[in-house]
Order: sequence, then structure tokens, then C-alpha cells
Amino acid sequence: MSIFNYKQRNNIILVSIIVLGCFLLYALSELFSSILGAIVLFTIFRPFFLWMVERRKFNRALAATIIIVLSLVVIVIPFLSISIMVIGKIASINRDTIPIDKWTQKIDAFTAANIGQPNFAENTLQKLGAYAADLFPSLLSSAANIVLTLLVMYFLLYFMFVQMREFEIGLLKYAPFREQHALKFATELRNSTYSNVLGQGIIALVQGALLANGFWLAKIPDPIFWGIIGAFISFLPVVGAPTLCIPASIILYANGDKWQGVALLLYGILFIGNVDNVLRLIINRRIGNTHPIITVIGVFIGLPLFGILGLVFGPVLLSYFLLLLEIYETNRLAADRLERIRTGPDIP
Repeated sequence: MSIFNYKQRNNIILVSIIVLGCFLLYALSELFSSILGAIVLFTIFRPFFLWMVERRKFNRALAATIIIVLSLVVIVIPFLSISIMVIGKIASINRDTIPIDKWTQKIDAFTAANIGQPNFAENTLQKLGAYAADLFPSLLSSAANIVLTLLVMYFLLYFMFVQMREFEIGLLKYAPFREQHALKFATELRNSTYSNVLGQGIIALVQGALLANGFWLAKIPDPIFWGIIGAFISFLPVVGAPTLCIPASIILYANGDKWQGVALLLYGILFIGNVDNVLRLIINRRIGNTHPIITVIGVFIGLPLFGILGLVFGPVLLSYFLLLLEIYETNRLAADRLERIRTGPDIP
């Protein structure tokens, strides 16, 4: 006869599951970006997959393959190519092609005379160098890691689509909350993913293009390169692409092109900045509302974990966490109401 009763055996099994789950999470930590990337792509392309399978009667395997190829061509390959180009451009910058020392001295002289900051440009360059080192660590690592991450991500994504019904039924079955709350969580997860990925991506492309156009009109070297940098920075709502117009305007002003410097500054702050606000308002109405605080904190969380992908994954991960907290609070309040109904009012 067993020395353990049913409840004790169940508790032992639960502890074993928790310990083994923690071990598996630790073992899979290197592939966490693949898992999160598969979830994001599944959420984005799920309506398109359903349209191909249900409306166009495509085979599921074929539809999943089309989505994989499409995401590679439209998202992954351009993103990697642009990132590698930016890294190469930063590495190729030298003091002959771009007079950094001259620009730094002029900016420092301007800031010292007007705002009492004699080493403003030098300190800013040091901070930007450290920030860039954090921004691209995943691409500076070995190419084998990138290939492995993509292979695992697309392996997971393929079976998420091919066995989509089983995958979603399993999520509902093992979700730690009621079905209506699970469906609400799925809807909010979709909205937050669209807002953080598609919404921020559209804003980044528009701001980067506008910044490159402004730099081209002002005859600043490499406007396309700075437009790409502005697109990356656009994921930070507090900073944003318009801030790049400030040092560029100071350099133009210090070089004697005063009206061009003033015009570029006004173009960046008034035009690019307001376009950003208008786009965010439209996206929040049509797709979903992500508070700027979530975006900023999410970026600082995501950068050390995912590198440049943290610009997207960080806010998405933080949004998912807050959604889980909201569902937990809803479940707790519902449980409290049921308990009060079951026990009834206290009788003195």
C-alpha cells in the first residue's frame, strides 16, 4: 500500500512539473527569440493563412510554405540586409570621409556658448557608441546563430499553421483561465502584436523616409543611411527620428548655413514629429493602443535580451505580461464574487 495519498501524489507531480519546466525554460533560453518570433509571425499572418485555406482552398502545408517564403522576402531578408548595411557603414566611417572631429568641435562650441555644455557632442557620441553596441549584438555574433534562430523559428511556425486547430485547442485546454477570458486574451494579444509590430513598423518607415528626404534637401551626406538610422530610432517614441535633426541643424548653423539649419530643425520638430503623432493616433484607433511608456520600457527590456530585435520583441513581451496580469485580476475578482455568493451574507 502506498504511503502517499492521492493529494500528496498530485502535489509531488506538480512540484516535479514546475522543476522540470524551469529546467526546460533555462535550456531553451537561447532559442527564446525563435519562439517569440514564431508567435509574432503566427499572429500577423494568421488571417492570411485562413483566407488561403478557407477561401482559396489551399493545402495547409502549401499555405504555410507561402507564408514562410513571404515573411522571408518581405520582413526577414530586408531587415537583416539593412542591419548588416548599417553595421558596415558604421564600421567604415573614418575621419577623412566624415569630419567627425570638426563637427564635434563646432557642436561643442555652439552648446558651450548657448546652453553651457562644452562637451555635449563628445559625451553624446560616447553614449551613442555604447547604445549602438547594444543595438546590434545579435548581428555581430556568428552567422550560425542567426541561421539556427531562423530555422527553429520557421520550424515552429510551419507546424503552428499546419496543425493550427490542434495548436489553438491545446492552448485553450491548458490555459490557466476560463475560455471566455482566454479568447479575450487572444484578441488583446493580436491587437498588441499588430500595434507594436505593424504599427511601429509603418511609423518607422514613414519617419525614416521623411528624415532622409530632409537630409537630402539640406545636402547632408548619406541621407539614406541617416534615414535608416532614423527608422530604427523611431521605435523609441520619446526619442524618435526628429531628434536627429537637432545635431544636423547645429552643424549646418555652425557651418554658416543658418537658414538651412533653422529650416531643417523646424522640419524635423514640426513636420516629422506631427506626422508621428497623427500616425500613432490612426494606428491606435484602427489596430490597437500601446502606451508610449510600455514601448520605452519594453525597448530597454528587449535590447539586452534580443539585440536589435528587442526594439520589437521588448514592447510585445511587456504587453503580453500586462495582458496576463489583467486576466489574472479578472479571474481573482470573479472568484471573490463566487465565494461571496456561495457563503452568503454574514449573520451576526
